[in-house]
Amino acid sequence: MTKKTEPVISLTGIIKRYGVGDAEHTVLDGVDLTVNKGEFIAIMGPSGCGKTTLLNVLGLLDKADEGSYELEGKSVSKLTSARCSHIRSDKIGFVFQNFNLVSRLSVIDNVALPLTYTGIPRLKGLRMASDALKAFHLQEREYYMPWQLSGGQIQRVAIARALVNSPSIILADEPTGNLDSKSSHIIMEELSDIHKRGNTIIMVTHNPDITTYADRVITMLDGRIATDSKERTTSSDSHSTKAHKTSHSTSTHSTVPKTATLGDHRKDDPDPFSMGSLVGQDSDDDTPAEPAGDAHEHTTPSESTSPDSEPALATPPTSEPSPRSSKKKKGKKRKHQSNHQKASK
Repeated sequence: MTKKTEPVISLTGIIKRYGVGDAEHTVLDGVDLTVNKGEFIAIMGPSGCGKTTLLNVLGLLDKADEGSYELEGKSVSKLTSARCSHIRSDKIGFVFQNFNLVSRLSVIDNVALPLTYTGIPRLKGLRMASDALKAFHLQEREYYMPWQLSGGQIQRVAIARALVNSPSIILADEPTGNLDSKSSHIIMEELSDIHKRGNTIIMVTHNPDITTYADRVITMLDGRIATDSKERTTSSDSHSTKAHKTSHSTSTHSTVPKTATLGDHRKDDPDPFSMGSLVGQDSDDDTPAEPAGDAHEHTTPSESTSPDSEPALATPPTSEPSPRSSKKKKGKKRKHQSNHQKASK
């Protein structure tokens, strides 16, 4: 029996509004979402549909006005800001479209920045940051400034920063939005490798091409989830299973009657070989026929035939006379010879 995967994120009826009075605008309008551990989810939709706001709520950067949010089975809807900051630094890593690197800090200091909120000593934090940069082949640029890097390198630094505290969840907001196609491919390969290690990734994107890296695609529209590929897959599997069962049942029912009919046919119809032997005996010309009276007595109206009617059974090829018929012939011959001898005397 397979163990059921527990959801790492569970949203129910999430509503988020901005503005006051006549300027109030509902950005998230009753969002329900369940994310299981290890999923790679891509969220798509037009501008203003609520994608980034949803990501901010998931990352505890914004609080929902209504609804419940459970993270790893615990409610986080009413936690204080300090507690939310602690959870973010421990469990959640962020990758932003605009990189959000601090321009006055070196690359390694930018990567080590999240560790300062966890109480880790500076030297240990720098070693951890160096290891994270090494994983992205950026160890030679540890002391570069952000403005000295290319767009792809800056985004890889941002991903290294998101992973430095070993979070279980990665939230990526348009991670390839400001990159060319080659750099975008490199970044997506990096995220794919992170996913293979067991991390849960939720990515917002406008680019449908990079959704192929995800195993689940959600489309948002007007603050709501419009489509979810997971639900379509589940529904398709369910219909496929039902169709298979129906097909199997129909096949079983259609086969049984055919077998029964075939068996009944073999049981009721006489054996053609026995029919041939019986007809062969009756068609012996040397066998004396029954008297006409007897034949009339044994014939029913339904059995009588007209001269134009065809015989009920076709006459088979003439068979050899039976031993009984041969004996009768010999008896007749001997009797005929005896009568002839008496007449001559």
